[in-house]
Amino acid sequence: MASSLTCTGVIWALLSFLCAATSCVGFFMPYWLWGSQLGKPVSFGTFRRCSYPVHDESRQMMVMVEECGRYASFQGIPSTEWRICTIVTGLGCGLLLLVALTALMGCCVSELISRTVGRVAGGIQFLGGLLIGAGCALYPLGWDSEEVRQTCGYVSGQFDLGKCEIGWAYYCTGGGAATAMLLCTWLACFSGKKQKHYPY
Repeated sequence: MASSLTCTGVIWALLSFLCAATSCVGFFMPYWLWGSQLGKPVSFGTFRRCSYPVHDESRQMMVMVEECGRYASFQGIPSTEWRICTIVTGLGCGLLLLVALTALMGCCVSELISRTVGRVAGGIQFLGGLLIGAGCALYPLGWDSEEVRQTCGYVSGQFDLGKCEIGWAYYCTGGGAATAMLLCTWLACFSGKKQKHYPY
């Protein structure tokens, strides 16, 4: 099985896949922000949350439903900043995944990744990482929404966690993007083999 990647390119392909998978898993999981409400743990992502309050008609009180799910509609996401964050981060994850899958194909297909293609792929990875980074930077702007304030003790605000704390999924998303931007982009420049020039 011929490869179009150098030894550095194989490392780039594997690391690119690892970074993309880490960012995508972090983006999808609703564990960006941890808090508690009515004595139950609550967590938020950009477009999903775990545990939410509902009014129990039989007991005439608010109770927590302990399950995870996405918001019923895009407009249901608690803040405009989180809606923008969802789009920007999702687009960035898509770009990282596209490059990672192309890089893995380069391990098996000859003449797929040339030096130029490798550099372009690195540029796309940089852009993907930049978009995810922008999404992670936008996320704290939504901490002043009513849903977050209910969970964080009505003392949270933009860039102020109140009684909540950052979850592991936020770090996964940002860490995967940062590694893709800083390391994978550099490795991509040395990933492709020099193309052969045929006489015809």
